[in-house]
Amino acid sequence: MRRVSTDMPNTDAQYYLRRHEENLSNIQSKIAGNTRIRELRDDPLAASHAVRYESYLARLERFEENTLYAQDHYNEVDSYLRQANEALQRIRELSVQGANGIYTKEDLKYMAVEVNELLKELISLSNAVGSDGKQLFAGDKAFTEPFRQVEGAIEGGDERMVVRVEYRGAGSARRTELTDHTYSDLDIGGGEAFWAEKMQIFSTIDATSYRAERAGAFYVDGVEIPVAPGDTAQTIVAKINESPAPVKAYMDIQTKGLALEGTNAHLIRMEDRQDSRILQDLGIVSFNNDPSAPNWHPAAKVSGGSAFDMVIRLRDALFRGDQDFVGSQGIGGIDLALSNIQSRIAVIGSREERAEMTWKRLNEEIPQVAAALARESSLDFATAATDLSMMQFAHKAALQTAAKIIPSTLLDFLR
Repeated sequence: MRRVSTDMPNTDAQYYLRRHEENLSNIQSKIAGNTRIRELRDDPLAASHAVRYESYLARLERFEENTLYAQDHYNEVDSYLRQANEALQRIRELSVQGANGIYTKEDLKYMAVEVNELLKELISLSNAVGSDGKQLFAGDKAFTEPFRQVEGAIEGGDERMVVRVEYRGAGSARRTELTDHTYSDLDIGGGEAFWAEKMQIFSTIDATSYRAERAGAFYVDGVEIPVAPGDTAQTIVAKINESPAPVKAYMDIQTKGLALEGTNAHLIRMEDRQDSRILQDLGIVSFNNDPSAPNWHPAAKVSGGSAFDMVIRLRDALFRGDQDFVGSQGIGGIDLALSNIQSRIAVIGSREERAEMTWKRLNEEIPQVAAALARESSLDFATAATDLSMMQFAHKAALQTAAKIIPSTLLDFLR
């Protein structure tokens, strides 16, 4: 008996039904993902544009978060600096009163007690912790308390009081990226904000015949100064002056040693690179295993005090009843501290204004880029819904037709 059978109708029907189901799956995926591009071949040119827009949009959103963090950080720093400014203003008022010459020594002592309490408040403000748990004035040593107070006895004082305040923080190294390759400094170190006088450092070692024996480097306020073999002290002076560090260097006429002076009131930080000893040879610093402690060379002459030094000098003079000192050096030192902290408040204010302007610009640019991305890749829901309905209807009709055309048993061939 000859066998009568064929698989052609079944194969063809399944092939076209699968193609139809694939098209249905594609459009359903596009609707679910709100995109008309699932694969590069859907629209190669639009896909390339969309990738660029997505990358740029992600960067803009990251920059927006950076500017918001920067604004919050600047607000916190500004608040504490303003409180410190108020404390210094009150100390100045007391110093003016104490210099009038109409108060007794007992009255001056009462003023000194208030100044001492304001000093404690000033130290507390300088060790302030931000909302993110990091020290605001410790520079990049974010989890190190920047100022350490040393207590002792003073003339006229009835109890142990603060006799010295040491800075253990670092420089303001943290920065945030506001836009592509554009950065803004986040921090103001305590050695900048709570300083009063311009520092001066004089080496007493004659450096006229100094020559570097090998290549090395040292750091001035975090700025690396490279030194080549054979460099003289005059060459090193020129390199320091050409660097962005806020320090002016020169050769002292009397000692013939290296001398440095800050261009503004701040704590000058100097250290040799680990593989060098240039500053040690020049008599500026000495080797010190504790990087948080002062490391000036024993023979170096260092001057220039902090705001705390100015307040301590004033307080001690009030305890002694020295009205002449209070009216001259006392008020002068507080004025220097006030001038510096007010300039730092202005710097923070300008940074905050810049961050706010950048944030506003980003908020205008982000919707524009998002609209361009949507134009290239977003799906037209009305058209997609219509196409889906038509394809579902066609698919249903195809299934019904296939059920009638494709024979399912041998009896269908025998009829």
